[in-house]
Amino acid sequence: MKKKLANILSEINLEIDEIDIYGYDIIPVSLAMVHRLQGILSDLRNDLQIYAFPSKEEEIYFFKNQKPELLGRLLYFHKIYRIEVQCPTGSNDVIRLYLNKELDSLTYFFNRNLDFYQYYRSHSTVHDELYFLRGKVDFRLCTDSAQFDKDPNFSTGYDYKVAKILANEMLRIYLNKKLQKLECDSYIEEKQTIATKTPIRFTGKKNALIELGYALVSSGDINHGNIEIKEFMEYLSSIFNIDLGGYYDAYIAMKERKDQTAYLKKLEECLAKRMDEK
Repeated sequence: MKKKLANILSEINLEIDEIDIYGYDIIPVSLAMVHRLQGILSDLRNDLQIYAFPSKEEEIYFFKNQKPELLGRLLYFHKIYRIEVQCPTGSNDVIRLYLNKELDSLTYFFNRNLDFYQYYRSHSTVHDELYFLRGKVDFRLCTDSAQFDKDPNFSTGYDYKVAKILANEMLRIYLNKKLQKLECDSYIEEKQTIATKTPIRFTGKKNALIELGYALVSSGDINHGNIEIKEFMEYLSSIFNIDLGGYYDAYIAMKERKDQTAYLKKLEECLAKRMDEK
């Protein structure tokens, strides 16, 4: 079970690395990830109906680490979906207020669960048998009323709370970067409006533009080859109004995939089609 879960988590993390979390298609992408993770957790629940952990240590590890890692990602993408769907239309000030309220709710959660958060983040183990073994729930200590509805064979009193901690830590990063991007977008659009009535955006996938950027730098046709990839990625980010942070990780993933230059081939096909049609 431990090795199986490690492989599943590795696959999920690779899928997440491919996601442009701030892209224009994040609503359907986040919903798809919710369904994907729900299916995995459902299969795990079925497996545990007949599986017996070989030791208390392995059961604790599952409910303290592995299940919360999966459930935390499910909660994370579900919350992103809700944030994006419910995000108000209007000025940047309206959106900024909305995002800050979401951040305030995260602060409330961490303050409300401060003792357990400190226990978990300090890597303490003294209460692990109480927190992460099934059948040990003490409702005098566990204040989460949702525990009454949990499957007792697939949950302890605190694995869900760990998942919430992991999800909310990721959400805090997500929301802060959204706010930073909002400020950056406002500045870029203000500058672009001077030159054009309609701001120009790259609305494809982030990794596609990164692939194009690496191709152009590799060709030597930008500044006669006298430009660093970091400088060119920052330039593409500004003119196309998209955050290309993490471009090196995307490049490594590009090297490892079966079709390394999928987007360049797509561009070639699109141009050939346009020429044929004209």
